[in-house]
Parts: sequence; C-alpha cells; structure tokens
Amino acid sequence: MKRTIKRAAVLGSGVMGAGIAAHLANVGIPTLMLDIVPKELSDKEAKQGLTLEHPKVRNRISETSKQQLLKQKPSPLTSKKNLDLIESGNMEDDMERLQEVDWIIEVVVENLEIKQKVYNSVDQYRKEGSIVSSNTSGISVEAMKEGRSEDFKKHFLGTHFFNPPRYLKLLEIIPTKDTDSDVLSFMKQFGEDVLGKGVVEAKDTPNFIANRIGTYGLLVTVQEMVKGNYSVGEVDSVTGPMIGRPKSATFRTLDVVGLDTFLHVAKNVYDQVEGEEKNVFDPPQFMKTMQEKGWLGSKSGQGFFLKQKGEKGSVILELNPDTLEYQERKKLKTSATEMAKQEKGAERKLKALVSAKGDRAGDLVWNITKPALLYSAELLGDIADDIPSIDDAMKWGFGWELGPFEMWDAIGVEKSVARMKEEGHTVPAWVEDMLEKGFSSFYKHENGNVYYYHNGEYKQQTFNEKEIHLSRLKERKGVIKQNKGASLIDIGDGVALLEFHSQSNAIGLDIMQMVDYAIEEVEQNYEGLVIGNQGKNFCVGANLGMILMEAQDYNFVEIEMVIKKFQQAMMNIKYSNKPVVAAPFGMTLGGGAEIALPASSIQASQETYMGLVEAGVGLIPGGGGNKELYLKHLRGIPEGVDFDLQKVTNEVFEKIATANVSTSAEEAREAGFLDQMDAISVNGDHLLHDAKQKVLGLAKAGYQPPKRTKIPVVGEPGYATMLLGAKTMGFGGYASEHDIKIAQKLAFVLAGGNVPQHTLVDEEYLLDLEREAFLSLVGEPKTQQRMQHMLMKGKPLRN
Repeated sequence: MKRTIKRAAVLGSGVMGAGIAAHLANVGIPTLMLDIVPKELSDKEAKQGLTLEHPKVRNRISETSKQQLLKQKPSPLTSKKNLDLIESGNMEDDMERLQEVDWIIEVVVENLEIKQKVYNSVDQYRKEGSIVSSNTSGISVEAMKEGRSEDFKKHFLGTHFFNPPRYLKLLEIIPTKDTDSDVLSFMKQFGEDVLGKGVVEAKDTPNFIANRIGTYGLLVTVQEMVKGNYSVGEVDSVTGPMIGRPKSATFRTLDVVGLDTFLHVAKNVYDQVEGEEKNVFDPPQFMKTMQEKGWLGSKSGQGFFLKQKGEKGSVILELNPDTLEYQERKKLKTSATEMAKQEKGAERKLKALVSAKGDRAGDLVWNITKPALLYSAELLGDIADDIPSIDDAMKWGFGWELGPFEMWDAIGVEKSVARMKEEGHTVPAWVEDMLEKGFSSFYKHENGNVYYYHNGEYKQQTFNEKEIHLSRLKERKGVIKQNKGASLIDIGDGVALLEFHSQSNAIGLDIMQMVDYAIEEVEQNYEGLVIGNQGKNFCVGANLGMILMEAQDYNFVEIEMVIKKFQQAMMNIKYSNKPVVAAPFGMTLGGGAEIALPASSIQASQETYMGLVEAGVGLIPGGGGNKELYLKHLRGIPEGVDFDLQKVTNEVFEKIATANVSTSAEEAREAGFLDQMDAISVNGDHLLHDAKQKVLGLAKAGYQPPKRTKIPVVGEPGYATMLLGAKTMGFGGYASEHDIKIAQKLAFVLAGGNVPQHTLVDEEYLLDLEREAFLSLVGEPKTQQRMQHMLMKGKPLRN
C-alpha cells in the first residue's frame, strides 16, 4: 500500500502549532487544528449571552489562533485563501475526527505528563496506520511513547519544525527504537518533496542537533562578550554576514527569538548534562534579570536593543550588560574587519578574521568559533550519525552559510587544531585520528561529487535526485559558453540552462547577449531552455547604476540601444521555437519579472517575490513588462467570456504604478504574474529539476511558439480614465507630482497611445511606446534622484 498524507491534524494552536497548520495549508493539506476548551467566558462572549457549552466558546482558542495568522508579519500563509483549509476545533469534542486524518502532529505545552495524557487520547481515536509525531524541541521522544499501543509506537516519531515553519527550511526527524523504518523513510521523503523542507535525521538527545549547537554557540558568544569587555553592538557587527551568519547576528537573533524562549531551550540542556558543558548552558545573571524585567526582545518592545525616537528620526540603542542601561550602539572596526570586507565569500572572510591574532575582532571570532567547532566534533555520533547532518542542520535551522565542519575546512583543519592544542584545548580523538591518517579536511570535492570524512575514510554524500547543483554540474561537465554576466550549461536530457551570475544578477548587455546566444544554441541543438540560477535572488532587475551613469552623461542614444536590445532579447525568449521555462525565486523584480513573463512557462519557487517595481525608481518597465503583464491578464480570461477591457487595463496599471510585489508565488498568481500554465515548487532545491521536467513535457507535447497576434487596447478614453485615477490619488496626498508624471507615461503605454478605443495594435508598436516613455523619464532630474537614492540606500525615495 502506497502511503499518502491527504489530511492532517495539529494538536495545539499556539504560535508554533498555528504556524505548522498554516504551512500544511500552504502545500494544500486540509488541517484540523485543535486546542483546549476555555474554562471561562471572555467579556465579549458574556455580552453575547453565550455559555461555556457554546461551540463558539469551546473552539475559541484554536479559532482565535487561526484568525491571528492573517495579522502576522511576515505572513505564515502564502495566500489568505489557504486559511480556508484550516478547520478549528477542540480536544474534547473533536478527538473522534482524528480517524479522518493521516498525520497527527502534537504541539502542546513542553510537559511530558501533559503530552502523555494527550497521546493516551490520540491512541484511542486515531485510525490504524496514521502517523503521529511531536514537535517537541526538548523532551525525550522515547519517553513520550511509553504505555502506547504497538501500532502507535510503530508510527510515532519526532518532527521538529523551526519557527516560522513557512520560512525556516530545517525539519529534524527523530525516530524512536520502535519507529517503523518505512514510516521513517516516508516522512523524510514527504518532508522534502511535499513540505519543501531540508530534512535531517537526529538522535533523541536534548535539543536534538541545531538547537543544541546553536544555543551553545550563542551562550559561548555571550560569555566571550563579558570576558573580553565587548559591547552588544560590537559583537553583532562581526557575528553576522561577515562570518557567514544572518544579518540578525547574535543579539538581534535573541531579540527576534525571544529571551524567554531561548532561556527555556538552554535549560533543556542544562538540566540533562554535566561538567563544563553544564556551565556553558547556565546563562549569565544579566540575562536572567532581563527576563525578570520582561525585556524579552521584539515581542516586549525591548531586549538587547531598544528602538527610540530621536531628533533625527528613530535610533537603535544597545543594552549595557553591566549597568542594564541603554546606550549608543557601537560597531567593531579593526584592521581585521577591514581585511575581511575586502575578501569574497564567507570562507575567505572567516579565515581572514580568525587568522588575525591579537586583533580585537579577530580574537573575538576565534574565541567563539573554536569552542563551537570542538563542541560539534565532540557531539558527532551522539546527536547525529554524520558530518553533513550537523552542517545541514545549522545552515537550514540557523541560517549559517557554512556548517561547523565547513567552517573548520575554511580556516584550515591542521593549522587550527595545532593552535587549539597550543592554547590547551583537547581535540576529539577522531579528529586527531583523521589528521594522522593524512586526511586534512572534513570534505573533499572531486568530479562534481562531494565526499565527507566518516569512520576513517571518505564517503560520497548523496542528495535527493531532484536537486540540481549548478556549481558541481559545471565542475563535472563544464559550460557551453559564458561571459561575465551569464553561463549556458548543459543540465542533461537535452536541456540547457541559462545561469545569471552578475552582481545581484542585475541585467546588463552581457546577460542580453547570452540570452540571444542561448536561444540560438537551444533552437539548433537542445530540446529547450531553463532560465534559472542558484544565487541569493533570481534577478533584482536591470543594471540601474549603468543606466544612471549614462543618463547623467546625456548618453540617451546609448540607453535607447540598450533598452531596444533588452526588448529584442525578451521577444526572442517569447518566440523561441523551443520551449523556454523561467525558474524565478526570491526577489524577481523589474527586469527579473520581465525575463520571466514572456517565457513559454514559469516554474516559480514558493518563495518568489515578483513585481514590476520601476515606478519606485522613477521609471516604468522598459523590457516589455507592461505589455507582457497586460497580455498575461488577457490570457487569464476564459475564451468566449465577455469582459471589460478597461477594468483589465486598470488592474495592470495599478499593479505597475504602485510597484506591487507579491509576498509568495501564490500571491504572484493572484496578481496575474503567473497563469494556469505556470507552476510552483514548494522545495526551492527542486526548482531547477521541476523547470527541466516542464521543458521536457512541453517538448514532448510538440511545443509550438505563440502566434503573433494583434492586441486590443483601451485607447484615448482609457488613458483619460487611468489618468483621472492617478490624479485622484495625488489629490488625496497618496501620490507626489512626480508619481503622477510616471503614471501618466505608464497610462499612455498601456492605453496604446492616441488611438480609438478597442483598436488592435501589434507588439512592436507597444514596445516603441514603452521605450519612448522610459527614455523621457530617465532624463528627469527627480527620476535620477530616485535612482541615486536606491543605489545608495537600497530603498525608494518619495520625491
């Protein structure tokens, strides 16, 4: 019997329970969310004359949590419509309904007695063969199953999601001694393929993998701050992106997580370990005092940082741990930090810092990195079976760019081990043994394969067959052609891939040239083309700096030539004789969206933030984006249905004029950037594989490029309608004079210029209008101010 999960139940509707229910709804799984029955009426319920027996009252806790999902930022839901897949109930009246579900996830309070009581009830009502799991982060999974039926035990395991479940990739799966091996392998595959997670198998130890090492690392950093007399701000200035960690670094992360949550996680380990390890997991007194004062971080309005309004706007102050008073935030700037800034990549930056002995920043980074590496090595075998499991857990759960063993390789294992021993530390025997055998790194890369050190030898790392790793593919097969901005790669089965690798994947002439070359090459020798990459974002738009520089030098002929080339490259994508599938993810803005829109089909990652945002820099789209979004909207109307062309044009006008950006691929679909031909990959690691399969599917079906047809436009009357809407926004104070000027140009393009209503025009005509409008705006001083501001500050200027 093939196992599936068609319906699920979540027991417990707190922040984590509701977040898990939302994630299940995001992937299309109807979910029953249950919580306890309230013991007393709320004031509102009492006024309505309700009793404790009323269903509204009995389901209040889970229903309130469900509705809260709509208010949370960032949103746990990829679309507000997904809320309909969550049904609220309670754990007294609705336990019988557990017979309807295939997976029951317990997310109740971290108390073994309460959990066992819940499982006793679950065991009575669940259907045979349904999977039961706990989202616990600290209680033994083995202890939870005591006293349960044999079928329950076979189908029970830990499934530890990280908060927020939609955004954090890690899912730790913790089997018990009784978990059926088929259940374990099914949940691993389901976690990756359906839930879109990075799955790591962990052992049933305190805090499992990521929280064990992550909490240790944070506490070591706090202790080093106190010992070395560093300030909170100084520590955060070097423990973020400079060493391959998230921008939130150390203390901002603690503020986001919540000090109460962090101290609870630390106590889980403190209560179960001995000796020196126990000392590390005992947080300094000032953190305990902060908790007593309720200074828990973001949720309480203050923690390690406090945002205050000053004379020149808001300022962020840092906490002084000695006085518990807030002071001006400091940054650590030394010769080592300056050196690290010059280096490219997390590996080189980290190496530059730890190598700087006697430098204040270098010493800090070495003194917090060293214990984390030793601790990870000591725990190998206890918390996980292999090195990649520990590295992946830290990367997926804590957002580290490099896992502990990858960090160790980056700084040099032999050299760092010698330094550790010099400083009086004991290095785990297996690391010493590895070096004695002549192995000087934990990983090695050969012919596009990855090998890791395991029990005295190197073992090949296996990956999900749906993962395409471009860097390893290029190492193995090389590239067809490349320039500074892009590479054309053979990804197998007759499919080529165009990868962008310019700075921020911004589009310049080099990328346009590669688009044209790729289409030509694919039409002659391949089944089709994927446009995708594995950078931080798909593409943040055109090379704004280059356009601004040319505009300030009055090189408008040059700008027109570039825009024309861009438009032509997009038309080549659209009318290619072979299918072209765009695979956007992350920021897909401006020119990035313009590349995706004309493709034969789009295969988007669930986390795709798509929008034509040019109005934010005083422009309108120049690569055909206005036309393509308009056509996408028209194609979304069923054939033979009478529709209001003005209404469609107004919708497109509003989306472009307001620089609307989707907060998910689902929202992009709702906004008309994706249509029914387009699809969404929940697991971002499978995106290129899914796009490749889409190319092959289109090719097999005998793909034909779209026919060139005339496009209906609203003409002069429609232009007047759009302009009136923009001016009304101006009168209401929602749009500046320059906003209205941009809107005027955009309206003229979308209306098709000075033509009668319902005139049929061709694409080249609309592209000419678009180009003229773009050029007229790029010469405007206020537009150039907006462009300059975006390049300098990274955010739009309202002028």
